[in-house]
Amino acid sequence: MARNIDNQPLQIGVIAQEENISHKFLESIMLSLKNGGLLGSKKGKGGGYYFLKASDKIIMSDVIRLLEGPIAMVPCVSLNFYEKCDDCPDEDACSVHRLMLEVRDNTLQVLKNKSLAQLVSATEQTTRSRL
Repeated sequence: MARNIDNQPLQIGVIAQEENISHKFLESIMLSLKNGGLLGSKKGKGGGYYFLKASDKIIMSDVIRLLEGPIAMVPCVSLNFYEKCDDCPDEDACSVHRLMLEVRDNTLQVLKNKSLAQLVSATEQTTRSRL
């Protein structure tokens, strides 16, 4: 869809076939992205899914959160889904907590600095270099 320059609605069956993805699996992904406000849809002739904003404005941390949930590997370091660990008496003294904070922060740094457009561009460059 990000390669669809004019952002016209694309039918899920066409996307599934072109990308060799299960229709049912892709339907689930599209629904999550639509519910998360990244995609719109149009019914009827000429209908399908389309982006609600330009692909260079779609940040991968947002996509990952919509599709996978929290970025953090453990809930005690999650920014949006924080939960205290039942067996941890003191997060500040916990070395695993500090490590997981570092992992979360570094992961977020990468994901917040990558847009969908950048991923598509990198994929296209790799494909061209293989030819």
